[in-house]
Amino acid sequence: MIFDYIYSAVLLDSSASLAYNAGNGAKNMETVTNYKPNLEVVGDTGALASRCVELFSATAQKTLSQKDKCCIAISGGQTPRQFFQLLADDPGLKTLEWNKIHIFWVDERCVPPDSVHSNYKLAADTFLATVPIPDENVHRIPTEFDDFNLAAQRYEQTIRDVFGLKPGELPEFDLIVLGMGADGHTGSLFPDSFASFETKNLTCVVYFLDQKLADEPVNRITLTHPVLCAASQITVLVSGEEKARILKEVLTAAPDEVRYPIHVLWPVLDKVTWLVDADAAKLL
Repeated sequence: MIFDYIYSAVLLDSSASLAYNAGNGAKNMETVTNYKPNLEVVGDTGALASRCVELFSATAQKTLSQKDKCCIAISGGQTPRQFFQLLADDPGLKTLEWNKIHIFWVDERCVPPDSVHSNYKLAADTFLATVPIPDENVHRIPTEFDDFNLAAQRYEQTIRDVFGLKPGELPEFDLIVLGMGADGHTGSLFPDSFASFETKNLTCVVYFLDQKLADEPVNRITLTHPVLCAASQITVLVSGEEKARILKEVLTAAPDEVRYPIHVLWPVLDKVTWLVDADAAKLL
């Protein structure tokens, strides 16, 4: 696959790119040696979804006991589908203070919100259709714009407005739920993509120059890695035997965000919980 190949020799030296400054101060490679991945292995995808619901609920309740709103960013894909369905079906979750919960998206394909390819539609058709969350608390990425850069800018402005950010500040999401692809990508930060090194903006456009399937939209908008790393908590969902090899590689290889974009999280491993089903953990 060909992504947005815009590099310099400095960017490709990933060993020099792990340090970054976010919120409470600089974190660097010392975190990689001080913290080991917090790995929770569960039996199957159903158990994984149930555990993720527990984390979602606990985060919302704890956060709202301390402040007046809770901001959570979610991802799309097959792994979160059961998680979303449980959010819709669990009657106990109806008692959450949904009027104080704000939902955002980590990334989105550049398609209309009613497209079958839309991450927003997946959530809208499952839990957002049943829980009592106000429409104004649902902050989808406005991908119906023909100008993708404008869409990314609009989404970034929404984030800045909801969080009340000053110039130069990063949002601190109370929880970000991520997945990991079989190539080690997370959000829409893909291997060999310049997007993994975007630090100026909160969002960016990811262009795929090789669109092999005309009916499968691939250009995307994603939160940038400083935003991911600034979250209070991060949960990574990994399921399926097809993820076993990449999970082992990611957890044992030296940090390399070019090859394994999920390694952008390594400076903040202390905040990351890996929820992994037995199939994905079989090689660990």
